[in-house]
Amino acid sequence: MEAQTFTQNTAVENPVIQEMLNLGHEQVVFCNDANTGLKAIIGIHNTVLGPALGGTRMWVYNNELEALNDVLRLSRGMTYKAAVSGLNLGGGKAVIMGDSRSLKNEALMRRFGSFVDSLGGKYITAEDVGMSTKDMEYIHMETEHVAGLPESLGGGGDPSPVTAYGVYMGMKASAKKIFGSDSLEGKKVVVQGAGNVGRYLIDYLMKENAIVSVSDIFEDKIKLVTDKYPSVAVVPADKVFEQEMDIYAPCALGATVNDESLEKLTAKIIAGAANNQLANEAKHGVDVLEKGIIYAPDYVINAGGLINCYSELEGYNRDRAMAAAEEIYQTTLNIFAMSEQENIPTYLAANKLAEQRIEAIANVHRGW
Repeated sequence: MEAQTFTQNTAVENPVIQEMLNLGHEQVVFCNDANTGLKAIIGIHNTVLGPALGGTRMWVYNNELEALNDVLRLSRGMTYKAAVSGLNLGGGKAVIMGDSRSLKNEALMRRFGSFVDSLGGKYITAEDVGMSTKDMEYIHMETEHVAGLPESLGGGGDPSPVTAYGVYMGMKASAKKIFGSDSLEGKKVVVQGAGNVGRYLIDYLMKENAIVSVSDIFEDKIKLVTDKYPSVAVVPADKVFEQEMDIYAPCALGATVNDESLEKLTAKIIAGAANNQLANEAKHGVDVLEKGIIYAPDYVINAGGLINCYSELEGYNRDRAMAAAEEIYQTTLNIFAMSEQENIPTYLAANKLAEQRIEAIANVHRGW
């Protein structure tokens, strides 16, 4: 097994180590296997609260540096997500570089599983973009350290319904803050991304009689939505921010809230499932605040998937997972209240809540 592991130590003139130091990572593992074509990176950010749990994403990156940046940001977000959700988990994430539609196979998934197993439980993987429950089955053949397994193997199956429910709860809390009522009836919502989570979110929105539009780069995903809901309007991927809307729900990749999009965005609420929605937290967190837009921090309201996976570790119960995801509503309101009281962006308020818990538990133990 060819793996190179960098662990945090004294400052070195190495861009990877420096970026780990900047973001506070404990460990980064680079995985390479010529026989299967596997190229992957596993990022472990913080394990004070427990083992690092986070999904594996398979995506076509322009280069390895872009993949590394993604895994570092995503794993850090998982630390905060677990902490603010009250879970006894740390933050981790993995990326597999390549086209999930053409390169995925049993051998590649199982080889990745063997890399996960080599970490001895410090990292627990799960499903993310470009992955499926079947992939989790293959990974599980090589390691016990996997969540998001199908129900037939004792897992919770697809976590997307729970993730979508948490996003829906966060969106309703946002509406309560902005409009004085958490009803979404008649609200214009643009859902960017018609993957599993986006489609389940649309189910909740349609049941509440919201006015929904959808955008995605894949026509087959759009068709799944419009076949079920003919009234849902389709928005070209390059026209999303030109739409009139009350709520923008990014449910695909991150960094869509940026200088260019904010110049056009008419929404009063940003609430979606995508990770790292703010291209630059420090800048765009302030920008949305100054524009009078309420931003529901992504890692807070998309925590349903993590909650679902955590439930597997305790003996899975879907009702319990959904009940825990429902608590996202009150957590989101608490973050809005802190943001208003301290006059800070909502992402900073969420970070403060997460960091307070991590610091408190660090007095009990230092890491996994």
